Amino acid sequence: MNKKVCLISLGCSKNLVDSEHILGLLKEDGYQITNNEKECDILVINTCGFIDSSKKESINTILSKINKPYKLVVTGCLIERYLDELKKEIPEVDLYIPIRDYYRFNELLSSLDDDIKDNKELTSSKRVITTGSFSSYLRIGDGCDNRCAYCAIPLIRGPYKSRPLDEIISEAHYLKELGIKEIVVLEQDTTKYGSDLEGDIDIVTLLKELLKIEEFEYIRLLYLYPDEISDGLIDLIACEKRLTPYFDIPIQHSESSILKRMNRRGDKQYLYNLFKKIRTKIPNAILRTTILVGFPGESEEDISNLLEFIEEIQFDHLGVFTYSKEEGTASYNFTNQVEEEIKQERKDKVMKLQQKISYRRNKNHIGEIMEGLIVKKESNYYLFRSYWNAPDDVDGNIYVKADMALEIGQKVKVKITNAYVYDLLGRVLEN
Repeated sequence: MNKKVCLISLGCSKNLVDSEHILGLLKEDGYQITNNEKECDILVINTCGFIDSSKKESINTILSKINKPYKLVVTGCLIERYLDELKKEIPEVDLYIPIRDYYRFNELLSSLDDDIKDNKELTSSKRVITTGSFSSYLRIGDGCDNRCAYCAIPLIRGPYKSRPLDEIISEAHYLKELGIKEIVVLEQDTTKYGSDLEGDIDIVTLLKELLKIEEFEYIRLLYLYPDEISDGLIDLIACEKRLTPYFDIPIQHSESSILKRMNRRGDKQYLYNLFKKIRTKIPNAILRTTILVGFPGESEEDISNLLEFIEEIQFDHLGVFTYSKEEGTASYNFTNQVEEEIKQERKDKVMKLQQKISYRRNKNHIGEIMEGLIVKKESNYYLFRSYWNAPDDVDGNIYVKADMALEIGQKVKVKITNAYVYDLLGRVLEN
């Protein structure tokens, strides 16, 4: 078969893992993978349907690809959520595949191509890694049980379900054989891992097993729910050099009354204590969070208090979203909805403060020697990743110069020489 497939992956890194599974399945069926849409026979769009802006991006992407020479397959979160409506509104799409039908992806795809005859399933052992030859995500479960009042993920992905430990470790060994040096462990709620499995299994158990694979130079966690971060997890990260001291903890807000309305566990004092504990035990820890402003009932006093909290905690990386009213969520019918203009004003206030904090904290890294991986060549600089920044394009970049030619994926030491609001500048040290 000389047919070619091109895939557009929208949304989060968890969605990207699904896209890698899809590419793996198609590659096994004999398709050639191409980034050139003009030469493909099948174009797959893996959509996001999390909030209003991501839904608009997904729909606009679909509309821009209809009535082209290739067959158009659309899948992912948006399709899981709005399958019937999309079939009616955009009938030009050749095939819609919701998440609930991933188990028979190949069977459905065969309706477009007679050459597909085997009913293969999406599988992690056939993934096509799209994040480079040295770095990969490792997804450890699916779904979410937290039921935050604003969040549609449980409606899309269902309840939380951990992957079996042996299955994850088997995939990790597969990644090791591919030469992967950096593993990024993730899920909607990474710290919940093992809670639904038999036996005494949790995220610490999993990390200890991954650490046995010595070829992994760096292991990083993303998406940690605050009240599930145990002392055992903090202590393990503190004592294991290969566990990146990077804490991605989306708190959404600081004010206890707002957190309660959001149906989030923990309160303001708990968050204070948690961040203090992390920085006490791991002084060089990087703290990243996500803030949601404009939630129904949020007052100007709440925003003022939130700004004070952010100033006190001094997050290294912080992202801000405005509240999106999502069908099917608990907050959809809440009273005291905040006007869009006010939401944006509050977002701007938070980002303006964070820019000052980010610049202040980045300057503290000047003179520091960091160890990490060369991830890309860009003009006269290399992009470098250390414990300071994650690979999901949310944090800033570390740009470095070198007196020698470097390979992508090469492990180097870098001395930070300058700092900016979001980025760092450094020079590679001679070995």
